[in-house]
Amino acid sequence: MKRVISLVVGMAAVAATASGCGSSSSTTSLTPHSSAGATTASASASASTGGAAMVKTANSPLGQILVDGSGRTLYLFKADTGKTSTCNGSCTRAWPPQTTTGKPHNSGVTASMVGTSTRSDHSTQVTYNGHPLYYFAKDTKPGETNGQGLNEFGALWYVVSPSGNAVTTAASTSASPSTGSASGGGGY
Repeated sequence: MKRVISLVVGMAAVAATASGCGSSSSTTSLTPHSSAGATTASASASASTGGAAMVKTANSPLGQILVDGSGRTLYLFKADTGKTSTCNGSCTRAWPPQTTTGKPHNSGVTASMVGTSTRSDHSTQVTYNGHPLYYFAKDTKPGETNGQGLNEFGALWYVVSPSGNAVTTAASTSASPSTGSASGGGGY
């Protein structure tokens, strides 16, 4: 009988330890990367579902550009003439906005240029130098710039330089950092 009780107590201790580990690991899965919104889940499968977004710089075949905390490229939309986004509805499925809860974090950029604006769905979008920032759904991993120079939803889309301006250099025929012809270093 003592053996059965010891076995039950031991199993209970193991179960309690395992459940404690499981709950603590769920809090460590948060990253500084923002969610790109409920309508863009396929474009943001690796995005976390909360927290403050990150804006930082990275080397690319197009030179120094803005990326998020996970290294995913950020774009501006030339149709946006101010801090308010004009990309809504089906546009956000192709061009998910970089959203945030709280003040966005930054690294290697001009902190005073990092801001936010309220979208029509009441989410908070990250801005840089007054430009709302977006991802491109066909950039499936960090370092890709497949959206560079595309003319979609009525205007052009460009990666953003640390100075806050559009990088209008033509995209290379491949998204691979090693094939770009522009100066600025290779890859991430």
